[in-house]
Amino acid sequence: MVIVITGASTGIGYQVALKLAAEGNTVFAIARRKSNLEQLEQETLKKKQDAALYILAGDISDEKFLDEVGKEITSKAKSVNVLINNAGMLVNKPFEALTAKDWKDVYATNVFSAVALTQKILPLFTKEVRGHILNISSMGGFQGSAKFAGLSAYSSSKAALVGLTECLAEELKEKNIAVNCLCLGSVQTEMFANAFPSFKAATTSEEMAKFIGGFALDGAKFFNGKIIPVSSTTP
Repeated sequence: MVIVITGASTGIGYQVALKLAAEGNTVFAIARRKSNLEQLEQETLKKKQDAALYILAGDISDEKFLDEVGKEITSKAKSVNVLINNAGMLVNKPFEALTAKDWKDVYATNVFSAVALTQKILPLFTKEVRGHILNISSMGGFQGSAKFAGLSAYSSSKAALVGLTECLAEELKEKNIAVNCLCLGSVQTEMFANAFPSFKAATTSEEMAKFIGGFALDGAKFFNGKIIPVSSTTP
């Protein structure tokens, strides 16, 4: 399969890209941190010498960069089977301390970049093969879940991603594209450590990547428009 994943330079995204490429899929790994992507590339090649992993370093909210992404994919693979919108940003501040820039930055990464990349990738899906758009949200954006002080910008942006998933699932079903959303609980990542510095999550990035990778490949066969909580613990 041909898979595009954002936020691939650290944590869960890094591990998902590594797993899927090592399994023989063609993976386009997108993130801002080029050095981390180069490390991902090296680690992938150690696991699979002929791995088809392509790294693209840049800002997915930048229209010019998105054009480069589209050209790179069509030059290497022609079409896409799976898009994983995984990129995320977290600001941990009391609500009254959040600035307009904080809100804009969080929403630009967590919502608007997913919208922009999805629009760019949509023409690369083919109706003949069922496609899958998988949005990675958080239990912070899952209605009725516990919420935490300092995370209003992050959690509300992830809730927006949940709503976008349900809308796109309806709108894209005629194109034979399933759209689902996984709301992750606590996973020991750099972002999680910044939000909860005194808490150690029971789930590792590698463990969660195994689940997400499998769901990305097979979830479209069984689900569409579903918002699925994936949480053994929520600190």
